[in-house]
Amino acid sequence: MMNFLYGIWDSFYFSFFEAQRWKFYLGGLKNTLFMSVVACIIGVVIGLVLAILKVSANSLSKPRGRRTLGGWLIRVGSGFADLYTTVIRGTPLLVQLLILYYGVFKTAPKEYAMWVAGLSFGINSGAYVCEIIRAGIQSIDRGQTEAGRSLGLNARQTMQLVVLPQAVKNILPTIFNEFITLLKETSVAGYIALTDLTRAGDVVRSRVWTITPLVISGLIYLILVILLTKVQGVLERRLGASDRRL
Repeated sequence: MMNFLYGIWDSFYFSFFEAQRWKFYLGGLKNTLFMSVVACIIGVVIGLVLAILKVSANSLSKPRGRRTLGGWLIRVGSGFADLYTTVIRGTPLLVQLLILYYGVFKTAPKEYAMWVAGLSFGINSGAYVCEIIRAGIQSIDRGQTEAGRSLGLNARQTMQLVVLPQAVKNILPTIFNEFITLLKETSVAGYIALTDLTRAGDVVRSRVWTITPLVISGLIYLILVILLTKVQGVLERRLGASDRRL
C-alpha cells in the first residue's frame, strides 16, 4: 500500500514540480480564466439584446404596433435572434471556433488568438444566455408590466425599471451555471494552438509519458467548479433571503 502511495506521489511530483512544470498549469489556468471571463461578458451582452428583441416582438399584438418602423425593426431583430440561436445551438462549439479563427480572423496576428477564442465562446454562449434571459423575463407576471405602464412608464422604462430587475433574480443562478459550463468548454482552445489548462496538461504529458498531468488538469477544473458552485449557493441563499423579506 505504501509503495502504491509513494508511486502516486512520485508521479505527481515529476508531473507538477519537476523542472517547474507547475508553470505550464499556471499559464494554462490564466488563459482559461481569461477566455471564460471575456466569453461570459460577450455572451451576456448578446443574450440580453436578443432576448429583449424576442420578448418585444411577442408583445407586438396590436396591428398598429406591427406597422410602425419600430415594430418592423423589432420583428426583423426577433427573426435574426431566432436564426442565431438555431444556428449556434445546432452546430458544435469546436466547429464555430475553427471557422472563426481559420476563416473570419485568419489574417489576425497570433497574439490576438486569445481574444478570438473568447469571442467565439461568447458568441456560442450568447445563444444559450438569450433563452435563459427570455425565459426569465417571461416568468415575470404580466401584471408587473401593466402596473409599470399604469404609472406612466413607456415600454423601455417598464422593461428596464420593473421587469429586468425582477428577472435578474430568477436567472442569475442559471447564468452562473452557464459560466461554469463555459469554463469547461474552453478546453477545446488547444485546437487553435492556445495553451489553456487542458493543453498545458497535454504538453506536460508529452514530456513525462504518463496520464498524471491530465489528471492534474482535471483536478484543477474540479476545484474551480466546486468553488464556483459554492459561490452560486451563497448567491442563491442571499436572493432567497431577500425574497422572504419582501
